[in-house]
Formats: sequence, structure tokens, C-alpha cells
Amino acid sequence: MITQAGKSKPQTAAESKYLLEVRHLKKYFPVKAGILQRTVGYVKAVDDVSFHIEQGETLGLVGESGCGKSTTGRTIIRLYEPTDGQIIFDGQDISHLSERQLRPIRRDMQMVYQDPFSSLNPRKTIGTILEEPFSVHRLYSKKERQERVAALLEKVGLNPNWRNRYPHEFSGGQRQRIGIARALTLQPKLIIADEPVSALDVSIQAQVLNLLKDLQDEFKLTYLFISHDLGVVKHICDRVGVMYLGKLMEIADKNSLYREPLHPYTQALLSAVPRPNPNVKKRERIILEGDVPNPAHPPSGCVFHTRCPMAMEHCKTEVPQMREVKPKHMVACHLYQQ
Repeated sequence: MITQAGKSKPQTAAESKYLLEVRHLKKYFPVKAGILQRTVGYVKAVDDVSFHIEQGETLGLVGESGCGKSTTGRTIIRLYEPTDGQIIFDGQDISHLSERQLRPIRRDMQMVYQDPFSSLNPRKTIGTILEEPFSVHRLYSKKERQERVAALLEKVGLNPNWRNRYPHEFSGGQRQRIGIARALTLQPKLIIADEPVSALDVSIQAQVLNLLKDLQDEFKLTYLFISHDLGVVKHICDRVGVMYLGKLMEIADKNSLYREPLHPYTQALLSAVPRPNPNVKKRERIILEGDVPNPAHPPSGCVFHTRCPMAMEHCKTEVPQMREVKPKHMVACHLYQQ
């Protein structure tokens, strides 16, 4: 475990004991201006993020919109090219592999997208969509593909006879089940779920979350679960990482994080979560002042100091390092620096 980000001893990919390990990941998007479209700056969407996920575990990434959590997921799966850092998957550094080198690895890394309406091709039937990964990787005969598609539809709670229907003939919850079935086609080790229930009705969310849990138990899946809903994350995740303005603020197992959040930003997020049990004492609501800064011009020092109610003078100039304050509970905050 890295107890002091930026000061750990460099490791090789083979030394990683986790299914997924992200080391000092950065993803900067260039800002263009002028007639010649010259680069005048960079949006630091992901800025020096490190974490790991063990086999069979679910890690949640939470934070406000625009904090970089979705970009982190898309960079890990190499939909975006990382600017810097390492992505170690199953003992192999995949940070800068070519498309040809990535193809066999993509079988073990799949993604469930946020919007079930736009993530499915409206011109193709469900059967064709689910057979496509088999065609790309040249797996199985035509008959075997059809049998596997029927089994997948049944596994996610849909009628196999619906394989000839088009996406517009399904509800939002059913489409998301199809998206989950597509992610399962190649029997992956890791699934990155990017806000998989945020576009669904509350009544449907629980069904999809329970489906994800059941599939994880059955197929020994590992999840990176990205969400802004702390209630959903608490239900499905084993550990939780909190992001703000492209940086990881705190990471811990869910019980420790929800019981005793250490970072002021995490405390503010959790203070806004409604408690269903009226007998449980509510946290004092923490209202953050101001807006999230522009990621193209992040604040110096701790990026949260402009909104932090406990900010100190050196928070404006010194970047806090991620440290293990309690067993398996890490936080990047000057309040806990020694």
C-alpha cells in the first residue's frame, strides 16, 4: 500500500498483488484557442490519482459532477489515453499498449455506461448487439453465440425470445439490463460501472443494484462503481474513494468512511445524505460556500482550500499527500499531516 503518495518506491507491474492498481494517474485535456487552435492550457480532469482494487471487491468512486470520476474510469479502460501514470491490470502495465495489444485484454475489462438510451445502437436488434463481442473476438459458432445470448438475457432477467426486438422497445431499466448483459458476454474480470443507475427510476435502481450484486457473487466479478449517490455506494461497495477536482481526497472501507469521515469534503458530502431512520442522530449539515473551481485553473496547494471551512494558511501553498491515518483509511489533508 502507498502510504505517502509521490514518495513511494517505484514498483514494476509484476509486483502488483491487486487485480487493478492505478499509480499516479493523470489525464489532462488540452484547451485550444485562436485561429490556429494552439494549446493555451490544460483541463486537469484527473490529477495524480492512486488506488487499487482487489479481486472480487467493489470500489466506489464518488464526488460532485465534474470531479473526474468518470474520466478516471474511462482512462483506466483506455477509452482515453492517459497523460501520465500507470494502469496495472492483472499484473500487466496497460498504460501505453497499442490497440492491437489491448484487444485480448479488453475481454477482461468491460464497461456499463450511464445512459441506457444512448449506449445501445438503435439500428440493431438486441441479439445482434449481444453477439457483436463474440464476432469481434472470433469466438464460438453461430449456434453457440445464439445460445449464449439467450442464456445472458435470462441471466439478467429478460425473456430470451426478445432477442429480435430493438432498443426502443424496452424500458430504461430493461435497457440497462441489456447493457449489463453486453458487459458480461466475454466473461470479464473487471467491470467499470459508470453511474449505472442514475438515469433510472428509484423503484428500478434497487433491482439493478441487486442484479449487479448477484452477478458479482455468481461470476466472481470485480467492480469499479462510479456514482454521485452516496446511498447507492454504501449499499453496493466494499471501499469508497472520494474525489474532488481531479484528486483523490480520501479512501477507506465503507464502514469506516461513513462512520467517521476524516476529510472536510467527505464530511460535507455525508452531512447532506438523508437518514431513513428518525431515531438515528443526524449529522450537522455542512454547507460549502462558493462554486467548484475551474479545473483548467485549479487552486494552488490543496484544491479544496477555497471552499474548506477548516482551511489553514499553508493549505493555500502546500499540496497534502495521501497518508494512512488509520488502518486502511487514507486521507489527503493537512489536518492529519505530521
